[in-house]
Amino acid sequence: MTIVVGYLSTPEGEAALHAAVTEAKRRDARLVVVMSRRSRPEDHAAIEAEVDHVRDLLDEAEVAYEVRRTGRTSDVAENLVGAAEELDAELIVIGLRRRSPVGKLFLGSNAQRILLDAPCPVMAVKPDAPSGHQPKG
Repeated sequence: MTIVVGYLSTPEGEAALHAAVTEAKRRDARLVVVMSRRSRPEDHAAIEAEVDHVRDLLDEAEVAYEVRRTGRTSDVAENLVGAAEELDAELIVIGLRRRSPVGKLFLGSNAQRILLDAPCPVMAVKPDAPSGHQPKG
């Protein structure tokens, strides 16, 4: 059994990674982390630090895993859906960010494409609200 998780070095990416670890332990599944890169090629040291952070977290969690890095210009939704298809994944985990009132009309093109094109269930998570900030209903 395999779970695919999309990871960016953002609060949403961290929330997705932590939720995926919880699910991997619960299901005794292998975790495949698809890391998207929004940085420039000259940011190599920062990228390697992100990869090390993810590996450290997964080693500490004691789950079986694989880390896949994608290029800056690659299609995030296509990479996640493609990995899920290739691995016959049982779940994809993605992070969502809060949207403005107008933005709520649209889920976000990558998230929407993943939800519609995924060959398996998709778990969408959001990061905890900062202290003192209560989401509007």
